[in-house]
Amino acid sequence: TEAEDKVIEALEQKLVFLKANQNMVNDFEAINEIRAETYEKLNAAGAIKPQHDFKAQVQKMLNMIAQEEASHTEKVKTALMAEATATVTEQFSTDKALKKAALDAAISKIKGGKAGVDPIQAAFVQFFKDKAAAVKASGDDSEEKAQREAMIAKMNSVAKNEGFFFQFDSKGTPSL
Repeated sequence: TEAEDKVIEALEQKLVFLKANQNMVNDFEAINEIRAETYEKLNAAGAIKPQHDFKAQVQKMLNMIAQEEASHTEKVKTALMAEATATVTEQFSTDKALKKAALDAAISKIKGGKAGVDPIQAAFVQFFKDKAAAVKASGDDSEEKAQREAMIAKMNSVAKNEGFFFQFDSKGTPSL
């Protein structure tokens, strides 16, 4: 009767509740499975990220070296041209024969004749030949060594400040 109906109704509600809780176990198992997969993926990504970071650090260092070399090359070119210009100008201002040869070549060129060798160009070429021979003969590489040491110090400073995985020893060899 009425009491029995209430008991049956209560038991049916309990059955629904228990069935719902049965799905809860399946849900927790699925969550744990997803969690395990996620940890595996994170570990795989964690193994690759340092490689990407290392590559980016090496690229940054190589770009810095290329910039420094380009800057140094431009400075050397400018200094050589200034020295060559001063030397050739001084030669032409003190040597009347060179002045006359340059003037004769210019007049010949203006008249449309065959100019021959340009004495100014020849003086510059000779300056650079003499400079190259002097550098070879001197064998003094102290300037190169000083520049190399300064470059290594700058690279180590960048590596330290930015937390790179590597630094350079006194010879310029990277070490992790």
